[in-house]
Formats: sequence, structure tokens, C-alpha cells
Amino acid sequence: MSPQKNNASKHQHGMQHYVILIGLIAVLSFAFYNYVLPTAVQGIVVSLFKPEGEHLHNFDGIVASPSTEGKKLPENHKLAPGEQLKKYINNEYIFDFTTKTRIINKEAKANEQNDGYTKASNEWYLKAPKLGEEAIILEPNLGFSYMAFVMGASVAFLITLVLPNALGIMAAKVSREIDHTKDKVRLQTGFTQDIVDILTMPGNRLRLHDRETVIRAFRRVWDRTEVEDEPVGAHHVRIRFEDFISEDSDLAVFRDELLYIRIKEFFSDFVLKEIEDVKESLRWETNHLLVFKGLRLYMSHHFTEKYSNSVTGLAYAGAAILIVIIGVRGLKFIPPTRPSLILGAIFLEGSMLALLAFVLMYTESEERMDKMMKKMEDANRSQLDTLGDVAKDMHQVSTALVEGNAKIVQAQVERAVTEYLSNPSNLHGSVGDAVGKIVVDVLTRGVANKK
Repeated sequence: MSPQKNNASKHQHGMQHYVILIGLIAVLSFAFYNYVLPTAVQGIVVSLFKPEGEHLHNFDGIVASPSTEGKKLPENHKLAPGEQLKKYINNEYIFDFTTKTRIINKEAKANEQNDGYTKASNEWYLKAPKLGEEAIILEPNLGFSYMAFVMGASVAFLITLVLPNALGIMAAKVSREIDHTKDKVRLQTGFTQDIVDILTMPGNRLRLHDRETVIRAFRRVWDRTEVEDEPVGAHHVRIRFEDFISEDSDLAVFRDELLYIRIKEFFSDFVLKEIEDVKESLRWETNHLLVFKGLRLYMSHHFTEKYSNSVTGLAYAGAAILIVIIGVRGLKFIPPTRPSLILGAIFLEGSMLALLAFVLMYTESEERMDKMMKKMEDANRSQLDTLGDVAKDMHQVSTALVEGNAKIVQAQVERAVTEYLSNPSNLHGSVGDAVGKIVVDVLTRGVANKK
């Protein structure tokens, strides 16, 4: 099996990857929607609109200003089934983020429920003087379900980056991108796979590697990245590899502080960036808790290159939806006491802009035309060098063949002509035709002998 097919089969996504991802998204989105967001929104709203100098009570999850009867009750009082909430609150400050249905029954008897306000089980009820005369009704399924999904999906993808490659889909994608980036470095530089592995190896692993093997690889890179002699005064002095390597040299420091600079100057900073990102991602491969080490490689060298335009389009689409909904709100088709749809559009556009910002953080900055030409030169440099070496070899071979065959042909032709002319019977034939055949035969045998 070829290396490319072997890598493809090694990083192929299985059914378990998608089942785990979808399961995590479902569970985490449910948890955010039912537990995290109600608590977070309630804390923010209460801190913003609570009365100054007055303490609010918590009645079985409902934060409200207490009445005279309510002040007599302890904190976090649990309401009995059918117990009237109205007599415990004064109906001025009410922040109800529960899933219980609240009703008003003006003719309620002592044992009948009467909460003092009306709310469905899928609604949140907010009332405070700063919010206006009428209460604000929030529908979390319209205003917060999308946010819960985005938060759940984001955490789910991060978890799959921590899981082993056989279970986590993001872990498998990052491992695949490590091999792909190594292949790109190999094609751009012309180095062998072993040299690329040493160049991208983390420092702690490089120090444990066979020292002689590493030095041979570094010497090959050093010779390959030599451009011209460095000027020292009025003379040009060649910087030798042996001047920087000794028995006590730290090979990792030599690579990071000197060899990487030569690679950057000879090839480009883009090639060096690929090498350094692979080196950091290999640290993630050892410890999956270093999620951002592996995420940087995937985002910088795969996601941003393939999906950046799609993310930009989604951001513009979210902005268009937000503009339409705000326009509908301006036409009074959305009442001010039910702003859930507007909140949902704001969260949609906010999440798209957050994704766009996240992608831009890992996008390589635009380069000048000279740097772009440098990258194109890097991509073809190894092929040009290879063709140059082949041309030199062919020239040497052809020179040797011509020089060697010239002497052979001269000797053989002289001997053949002498034999033919010394035989009287051959004088009656076509000497030219015979000599021509002999020359062709000698040339053929000379080339064969040379091989």
C-alpha cells in the first residue's frame, strides 16, 4: 500500500466519530438550554434591574420583591402545590425564569392557585419599573435555543479534540492535517521524509533521538540552504557547519535558533511557519489537553484556506436576517413586550461574527507580490534543482560516451579498413557500404560495452 493510501485509511472517519459528535452536541445543547442559560440570564437581568437598597426574595426559583407576608418567609421558600404566590409578592419586581405555568384567578378560593401574573411554561416573565409599565415576556425557544446550540456545538468540538483519534472527529482531522502539512513541506523543500520528521520533531523528543542521525540530517539541510558566502570585511568567508556543531551542542537549540533561520531565508517564512506549526501540533499529539496547539495547525493550514469564504458569506447572511427582523420590528409587527425574535437574530449574527473573528485570527496575513513570487519559487525550487542535477549527470555521461567511443571507433575503423583492403576479393565489392555497416556495428558494441 502506498503512503498516501495508508494515511488516508489511517485518518478515515468512522461511524463512531459522528455518533459521538452528534450525541455530545445534543446533550450539551440541552444542558445549556435548560440549566446554564436560564441561570446566567437571570443573574444578569436581576443585577441590572433590581431595586437599589432593597433586598429581593427567592420564592421557589422566582426572584421578586416580597410583600409583608413574604418578608416573614425564609429565603428560597418552597411553595406547596396550589399555594398562592400572589400574597407573598408585591408585583413590582418579578423575575421568573422557571418552567412552571403561572395564572391569575380573581375568584380564587383559599386552596386555589393565584400567582398574580400569567406566564406559560415555555416563557420567562420579567417585570421591573426600568423595563416599562408592562412585563417583558421572553420565549427561550426563539431567543436562546440557537445560542444554546452554538455553545453546545463549540464545546462538543473541543471535547472531540481531546478524545483519542479513534473516537474524536476533530482529533482525527488534526492528525490527518499533521501528515498533510509534512507532505507539503517535503514537496516544497525537496527534503526526504526522515529529514522533515527531524525538522518538525519537538525539542524534548529531538534530544532523545539518535545524535548521529540528527547531525547528518542537519548537515544535509545546511548544505541545501547555502546561498552565498557571507562577506567579512573585504573578503567572502564561507560559514561552515562544523563551526556551530560540537559534541556538547544542543541540537534542538541549534535547529530552532540557526537552522530555522537558514530555511526561512532560503525558502520562505511560510515554509518555516508550516514546520513550526507541525512541531507544536506534535506536542498536542502527545498530550491532547493542549487543544490550541493542534487547533492552530488545523485552522491555519486547512480550515481558513478552504472555508474562509463560506464563513464570510454566513456573516453577511446573518447581518441580512438581523436587518430584516429589525425592520419588521420598526413596523410594529413585533411588540416591544416580546423581543425574543430580535434576541435570536442578534445572537445569530453575533455567533457568525464570532466565527469570522476566530477564522481571521488564524488566517495568514496578506503578503506582498514579492513574497507570493517567493512562495511560487519555493514550490518549484526542488524540482529545478533535481532537473539541474539530472542535466549535469547526463552531460557527464554523454561526454564520457563520446570521448570513449571516439577512440574505439577510430581504432576499429582503421583495423576494419586495413582488413578489407588487404583482401583482394573485397576490392570487387562496395567498400563504402561495408565500412558503413562496420561503423554502425562498432558504435553499437561500443555503447553496449560502455554501459
